[in-house]
Amino acid sequence: MEFSKLFELIVSASLINNFVFTRFLGLCIFFGVSKRMETAVGMSITFTAVMMISAALSWLVFRYVMVPLDITFLKIIVFIGIVAGFVQASDTIMRKVAPSLYHKLGIYLALISTNCIILAVPLINAGERYSLPESLAFALGSGLGFALALVIMASIREKLELADVPGPFRGTPIAFIVTGLLALAFSGFTGLLRM
Repeated sequence: MEFSKLFELIVSASLINNFVFTRFLGLCIFFGVSKRMETAVGMSITFTAVMMISAALSWLVFRYVMVPLDITFLKIIVFIGIVAGFVQASDTIMRKVAPSLYHKLGIYLALISTNCIILAVPLINAGERYSLPESLAFALGSGLGFALALVIMASIREKLELADVPGPFRGTPIAFIVTGLLALAFSGFTGLLRM
């Protein structure tokens, strides 16, 4: 496998086809966790780790169990089970290792298992018939793209708390406006790589 192909997958998934800003997926966690930088960084690390592990395991199960048994029609159910298992494991680990971050993330940590990005990555990997390194590169790029979106949005929202925003636009309305502007900015990456 060429390193350039893997690099293109990472750049494409993180910038050009960013799930938040170009596909508009994962917005529930995006808006909920991006209020503070600390929670955004914690969620970014957790999300990317769960993404990588679930993509690898989903690829192995799909390739070596589901395809030989001709049960690929069950991939959504199987992938949800894999993701839910890893989210539960990360929930337990975070509760023991970083209890303050665990309490700050709250319900959003459990929502990782229902996040459409986490499910979209294994489904795209299976649909595109990516190899294991390609699947991992796509998962890493998707996780980095989500992390980039969270960190950018958290930094802007922290600054907006000090800004003189008109009353009707405070809170979620200004967050939607900023997200739209960021999506517009990310559309500038279109055509960066020929995929």
